[in-house]
Amino acid sequence: MTINSPARPRPRLLLIALAYLGFVSLGLPDAVIGVAWPTVRDTFSLSQSAIGMIFVASGIGYCFSSILAGKLTEDLGIGLLLAGSTGLVATALFGFACSPWWFLFVAFAVFHGLGSGAIDSGLNGYAAHYMSAQHMNWLHACYCLGAMLGPLLMTAVLTSGRSYSAGYLTVGTVMLLLSLMFLATRPQWGTASATAASTELRISAIRAIRNPTVLLQVILFFCYTGLEATFSQWTFTVLTESRGMTPGPAGISVGVFWASIGTGRIIFGLIADQVGIDRLLRFSILGVIVGALLFAAPWGAEAAFMGLILAGFGLAPVFPCLMTRTPQRLGGALSAHAVGFQMGAAMIGVAVIPGTLGLISTRYGLHAVPIGTIVLSVALWLLHEFLTRQPNQGGTPPSEQAAAAIH
Repeated sequence: MTINSPARPRPRLLLIALAYLGFVSLGLPDAVIGVAWPTVRDTFSLSQSAIGMIFVASGIGYCFSSILAGKLTEDLGIGLLLAGSTGLVATALFGFACSPWWFLFVAFAVFHGLGSGAIDSGLNGYAAHYMSAQHMNWLHACYCLGAMLGPLLMTAVLTSGRSYSAGYLTVGTVMLLLSLMFLATRPQWGTASATAASTELRISAIRAIRNPTVLLQVILFFCYTGLEATFSQWTFTVLTESRGMTPGPAGISVGVFWASIGTGRIIFGLIADQVGIDRLLRFSILGVIVGALLFAAPWGAEAAFMGLILAGFGLAPVFPCLMTRTPQRLGGALSAHAVGFQMGAAMIGVAVIPGTLGLISTRYGLHAVPIGTIVLSVALWLLHEFLTRQPNQGGTPPSEQAAAAIH
């Protein structure tokens, strides 16, 4: 059952479809670098750790644009923001394909982050304002669909003997077409703001960042997205260069990991309320730990493959369910800011954790990456256990808490 506010107008079917396509487009280029990296690295004669520069550059752009997304939405309107930011991602992908120098490749990563941050904030803001919680869960599943298709596309390009440039040109063309679709439907999107702007919310910002529960959730999101990105970005390199797997099956493994997350989000979105969010997350993160252990174990490609499936399925409900619980734990004023802090921490985790593991693997070998996934998954479980023991600071009426928990 899904509860919708009676004052919330239902968007047109075309806009709902474009929102779903938008989330697919968010995931499509994000996981491609993991498959393309060995070829990119060899093309520019780089060390293994140089991939961290991509994560950092993209993360800086993402954080900057997501902070400004609310203001840009008010000034430009959601349709024009989505069109421009999607076009910016397309420009970055074309730049990746054509860059003759490494520093230029890194510069285009900033553009990719700027576009992705604005798309993410804009679409999430629109969905939160106009669409049901069930749609929100399935929108995030669509991100996984894009993240699954991207590596499969790049794998097909590389195994056919073509350059990684062909893969980036293909994905960039898709993003450009989507940008034109957003532009054509611009008048229909309205001006849904990604953030609230009441005096109460502005006053509570400082109090929110000092709140222990908010800080704990920020750290949890940092670890979660860092772990997810580590599996996504390093699996191909670990399997091909440390486990001896051929590129075809290794690229498929990355796609299967994202397919597991997407499938899990569809399933868990339907049953989370019946099971209970905290209980669901407790056991799903335990599944991530088992998956990480299988991925790290020296038991061959089959064990690693099963570990990726289990880890992906376990990670599936973490992000959307933690977002759902945020207003229940903190109430409206604090949670409005907490969500923004969590999104920023999530992007920093994507940039910092895989890059740090790249530095470690340069010194100690690629086997350090699977060990890192074990450490991160255990940390994720412990952080969530601490979080469930925090008192409810909500201020949110019980009726609103119950409605927020229904998907």
